[in-house]
Amino acid sequence: MEQKNTMNTEEETVTANNNFEEININADADISGIADVSDPDEKKLTEKLQEELLEQKDKYIRLFAEFDNYKRRSAKERIELIQTAGKEVITSMLDVLDDCDRAEKQLQTSNDIEQLKQGIQLVFGKLRTVMQSKGLKAMESINTIFDVEKHEAITEIPAPNDDMKDKILDEVQKGYYLNDKIIRFAKVVVGK
Repeated sequence: MEQKNTMNTEEETVTANNNFEEININADADISGIADVSDPDEKKLTEKLQEELLEQKDKYIRLFAEFDNYKRRSAKERIELIQTAGKEVITSMLDVLDDCDRAEKQLQTSNDIEQLKQGIQLVFGKLRTVMQSKGLKAMESINTIFDVEKHEAITEIPAPNDDMKDKILDEVQKGYYLNDKIIRFAKVVVGK
């Protein structure tokens, strides 16, 4: 009985292999037959598929060209924005620059020291006002606790009393915020 099962299995394998070869041959014939279509319905279907393929290719090419134009336009706009980004700030600073020029002329011709001091203080006040209107805010550091996120310690010196330990005793360079974002850290002297 076991020999009979073995023989049946071998016959089934041979038959299965023959069927597989027939399937492969028929598949190859179907693929190669697309180019040589003799049936009118198949020709119409082939032409319709080729037209759809050409339409899809055309849509793809147009979409690609449109995207390429978008990238170029965006790059151009970004370059223009970068080039003119400071225009508003510079324009607002021109009034202060004019005041500086007038103050320089007064320094050369006037001998009244008190009047010169007042004029220069007015120019500095105007400069601070313009900068604050653009979002610039000075960082208050002296007598505050040293914060690594805001301050850069230049040196440490002995604190005059215990209350001033780990606090900022002096400010070498002011720190600034621009619209609540730190744009320059304060350089400070810390008490130890």
